Amino acid sequence: MNAENVKAQMRKGVLEYCILSILSKQDAYASSLIQQLKESEMIVVEGTLYPLLTRQKNQGLLSYRWEESTQGPPRKYYAITEKGREFLSDLDQAWTELVDTVKKIREQ
Repeated sequence: MNAENVKAQMRKGVLEYCILSILSKQDAYASSLIQQLKESEMIVVEGTLYPLLTRQKNQGLLSYRWEESTQGPPRKYYAITEKGREFLSDLDQAWTELVDTVKKIREQ
């Protein structure tokens, strides 16, 4: 088994949580999200991000608006909705429970 493949699957599993967490602090456009993820060492490409953002929007977790940019075409800014905040709260709880469970298993 390849550890890199497992790590990639783990990152994919938490990406949705990370996106909602970032957007809970401030609205952002896709390139900005990618940059923030990279700064946190969560490497993601546009081909992975855009379908996820579309899925979250279709689920009512995100909304978006267009804003003019001084450096090119208008940018699509994503924002978390109230439903998204409630879902993020559920994910926060699930994450805490998962981390606690893994710690218990690792310490046995």
